[in-house]
Amino acid sequence: MKLKNRWLIALSAVAIHLSIGSAYAYSVFQNPLATQLGWEKTQVALAFTIAIFFLGMSAAFFGPFVEKKGPRKSALVAAAFFSTGLIGAGAAVAMESLILFLLFYGAIGGMGLGFGYISPVSTLVKWFPDRRGLATGMAVFGFGAGALIASPVAAKLIELVGISSTFFILGATYLILMVSGALYIERPPKDWKPQAMLEKEQKQKQPVKEDLAQLTAKEAIKTKRFWMLWVMMFINISVGIMLISVASPMAQEKVGMTAIAAASMVGIMGLFNGGGRIIWASASDYIGRAKVYTIFFGIQLIAFLILPNITNVIIFQLLIFAVISIYGGGFAALPAFIGDLFGTKELGAIHGLLLTSWSMAGVVGPMVVSYVRTTTESYNLTFYIFAVLLVVAFATSIYMTKNIKQVKEEKQLNHVKKTQLA
Repeated sequence: MKLKNRWLIALSAVAIHLSIGSAYAYSVFQNPLATQLGWEKTQVALAFTIAIFFLGMSAAFFGPFVEKKGPRKSALVAAAFFSTGLIGAGAAVAMESLILFLLFYGAIGGMGLGFGYISPVSTLVKWFPDRRGLATGMAVFGFGAGALIASPVAAKLIELVGISSTFFILGATYLILMVSGALYIERPPKDWKPQAMLEKEQKQKQPVKEDLAQLTAKEAIKTKRFWMLWVMMFINISVGIMLISVASPMAQEKVGMTAIAAASMVGIMGLFNGGGRIIWASASDYIGRAKVYTIFFGIQLIAFLILPNITNVIIFQLLIFAVISIYGGGFAALPAFIGDLFGTKELGAIHGLLLTSWSMAGVVGPMVVSYVRTTTESYNLTFYIFAVLLVVAFATSIYMTKNIKQVKEEKQLNHVKKTQLA
C-alpha cells in the first residue's frame, strides 16, 4: 500500500480546522440576531459560551472514540455534528426559537467543534515526529484563522440573503470542506518515522528525541504533569478569551479608539491568534515546550502589569497582540507537549481531557471581566486579577520544567541499572 503524503494529511487537517474555526466569527451574527429577533445580547452571546463549553466536554468525553475509531471516522462525525448545528441554527432563526438556536448552534455545533478539534491533531503528531510543533501549529492555525475568512463572508451573506439562509449556506459549505479533509486523513503505520529522521538516528545510534513516557489517558491523569499542564492551559485560555470577549469596548474606553479603529484591531487580533499558533509552536521544536510556556507567562505577566496604566494607542495594541499570539501559541504547542510528556499511545484522549480547561476558561474569563467592569466601571482591576493568576501559571511552568528533569534523571538511572544487571 502506497504511503500517503504527510503534507497533504496536514492540508486535510487545516481544511477541518478552518471550517470549525469559523465559530470565532460568531460576533458577526450577534447584532443582526438581536436586532431582527429581539433577543437580548446576553441570550445571543450564551450560544457561543455553550458551544465552547460543549467543545471541551465533548473533546474529553469522546477522546477515546477518536483513538479507537481513527481520525477519518471521527472527522466525519465532526462534519455531521458541526454542519447539523449550523443548518439547525438557520432553521431556529426562521422559527424565531431561541431554545432551538441554543440547542443547535450551542450544544450540537459545539460537539462538532470538540470532535473536529481533536480528530486530526493526534494524527499529525504521529506523521511529524520530527516537527511536532510545526505540524500541530499548522492545523491549529486553521482554527485561529477560520474567523478571518468566515467574518467577511458571513457579514456579506447576512446582508444579501438574511441570517437564516447564511447559516444554511455555511452549514452546507463546511460539510463539503470537512468531508473532503476527512476522506484523505489517516494514521501512519505504527512507529513510522520519516527517512531523514531514521538516517539521523542511525548516525547517532539512538532516538533523535525520546518521549518522557508512553501512557494511557487513565495513567496520564494520575501524574502531576497532567494537572500542571491543565492549570497552565486554563490560565492561558482565560487570559486570551477575556481579552477577545471585550477587545473592542476595552480599546474604545481605555485608549479612546473609535469603533471602526477598534473593529480593525479585532481583525488584526485574528491574524496574531493564527500566526502565533505557527510561530510559537515551531519555536517550541527548537527551545523546548516547557521553556516556551514559561516565556508565555513571563511576557503576559509583564503586559498585564503595564496595561492598566497605558494610554498610548499603539503600545496598547502591541501588548494586546502579543498576548493574543500567546493565546494561540498555547493551543498549538499543547498537542506536541502532550506527545513529549505522555507519548502518542492515547494522545487524542489525553488532549481531549486537557481541553476541559477550555470549557472552564470560556466561562470564567468573560464572566470575570464582565463582573469587574460592571462593578468598578473600569477594566483595570481585571488586569491585576489575571496578573495574580499569571504568577501562578509562571510558577507552575517552572515546577513543570523541574518535574520533567527529575523524571528524565530517574529514567536514565533505571536504564543504567538495567544495563548493569544485563
